Amino acid sequence: MISRDGGTPVAARTAGPGHTGRVFLQAILNVANEPLVLSPADPQAERDNTWWLGASPHERLGLSVTEVVATFEELAGRIRARVREMAFGGTATFYVWHDEPAGQLRCATGSVPPERLRFGGDFNPAGELKGIVTEFLAEAQPGFIPFMDIEPVSSDVTHPTFDVWTVDVTAVPAHGQP
Repeated sequence: MISRDGGTPVAARTAGPGHTGRVFLQAILNVANEPLVLSPADPQAERDNTWWLGASPHERLGLSVTEVVATFEELAGRIRARVREMAFGGTATFYVWHDEPAGQLRCATGSVPPERLRFGGDFNPAGELKGIVTEFLAEAQPGFIPFMDIEPVSSDVTHPTFDVWTVDVTAVPAHGQP
């Protein structure tokens, strides 16, 4: 399932009959066809570039880390092409992270460099997507928190640092990247 930030469902087309993992891969690629807003002066407008990607435990069984990573890499290339078509002259970053409490992979595009991504907590711009996808696919009960693991929230809550895979999708990539 794929949802826009805020929970609006988006239909996912299947890539092949009878293989539920292919639905997830196609949902990733479908993000490239959605509206893309790059507005450094209006970060709130860029929230529409955030996508929630979830898969049931059954769907995850039909997926490999390699094919999910390759699909996100293809999506990053498609986003880069879209940024070029828009003739956007600023910095643009595509990024992916694992939202463990929600049991989802999330991806977004923003008009900021990797070190300035708009997260409320500490994050680590990871160089490798493999570890993020591995964590996601290994979840036995995605988005489920056992009652006994729920703790009261206090004002001094600290959030753990999490990995974020980043790709420069600037129209004219930095450092001679393709």
